[in-house]
Amino acid sequence: MSIRINLDIELARQKMSLTELSQRVGVSMTNLSLLKTGKVKAIRFSTLEAICRALDCQPGDLLEYVPDGPHGDPR
Repeated sequence: MSIRINLDIELARQKMSLTELSQRVGVSMTNLSLLKTGKVKAIRFSTLEAICRALDCQPGDLLEYVPDGPHGDPR
């Protein structure tokens, strides 16, 4: 099982930089960069809520389940 994080897609859709998102949600650039690259094991609901508010999106726009196996594409 793998969860793909599509933060880069939502940032592009909103034409927003990671720096601007960091300032809007009060999360460090380092933590957002780790999230963007999928190198995190967890995310707080409060952080997810703040990102969704800033990007005007739903959690499902940011998180995608990709099953393991021959048809999955885990990173």
